[in-house]
This record gives sequence, structure tokens and C-alpha cells, in this order.
Amino acid sequence: MARYTGPSCKLCRRESTKLFLKAERCFTDKCSFDRRPYPPGQHGQRRMKFTEYGIRLREKQKVRRIYGVLEKQFSRYFAEADRLKGVTGENLLSLLERRLDSVVYRLGFARTRAEGRQLVAHGHFLVNGKRVNIPSFLVGSGDVVSVIERSKQKPIFVSALEQMDRRGVPEWLELEKENLSGSVKTLPIREGITLPIQEQLIVEYYSR
Repeated sequence: MARYTGPSCKLCRRESTKLFLKAERCFTDKCSFDRRPYPPGQHGQRRMKFTEYGIRLREKQKVRRIYGVLEKQFSRYFAEADRLKGVTGENLLSLLERRLDSVVYRLGFARTRAEGRQLVAHGHFLVNGKRVNIPSFLVGSGDVVSVIERSKQKPIFVSALEQMDRRGVPEWLELEKENLSGSVKTLPIREGITLPIQEQLIVEYYSR
């Protein structure tokens, strides 16, 4: 499956906000966004004026890059969110948060969503006791996500869990740190998603 393999820090600079794509580096003085808080490229330091379309496009691109999904996949998520009952923008964020790679990141088993995606694809996780290696797998209320037994001693999980004090676990998830497992207490709601996202702009982008 295709995926972005370029410099992660350029994405933060392009969207003019920290997307926390580089784990620990984002909290240090080495963070490229802190050192150069302007878009990449030779014209990056020029004052830019966005149209209404441009503002909506940038918001859509920002969310796409936070969750690491490509355009066609993101469009499918929006179509599904539009079909569900409730507010379309909130449904969209809920679907993205329920992706297994995102849940793995939220529980602290991965330092970034990209790392979570790789760990899931390599078969390190069980969902309700069954191995799942599809990063886009959607968890549901009551599901239990756990690290397989033979992977529990891997240094990558120890390192990732050390950063949990900085991020914290959202209220809709429950972490059992000793067993390297977590459960989905409820489906995520907008109040529990603290990312700086204006989902209404995305709805307006696709409704144009």
C-alpha cells in the first residue's frame, strides 16, 4: 500500500502547526518547526494569504497527515461519516480515532501513529485474542487490544510507554500497563479528542 515516506518535519512546517510526527524530537530543541516556523521551500518565508478554499484544503490536509492516511482513503472515511447518524465532522474524527494504529498510539504502545501502523502491520497486536495486522481495522466499544506474548519484552514497547506520562490516555480508553493491554470503554466523542482540528472546515471542503 502506498504511503508518505518523505521528511515528517516538513509536514508540520507546511501546515504551520506541530503534528507530533517525530515522537521525542518534537519536545526538544531539535524540532524543525520550532527552529523554522514557516512553510518549506524558497518562498516559505513570504507572507501568504489563503482563500476560503485554501483554508479548508489546509485543514483537510492537516488531519490527513496527523492520521497518516492518503487522499482516497480519507475520502472514503468522509463518505462513511456522512452516512452515519449524527454530526458528520464528529463522526469523521471518531472513525479516524478508532483505527487500530491510532488506538495503539493512544494507548502508548507506539511513539507515533506511523510507528503504530508499522507495529500493527508486523503482527504484534491482538484484538479480542485474535491477531490483527491491518492498521485501518476499526475497533469497537468493548474491544480489547493487547501485545502478543512474545513481543512484550521488546524495547520498543518499553520506550513508548515511558512517554505516556507526557501524553496521557484518553478517557474512552483504559490501559493495563502491567499486561500491555488496553480496552475500548466507549466510542470516542468530540470532547475527548483534544487535537487542534476544525472539522467543520473539512465538511465544507467536501460539500463545495
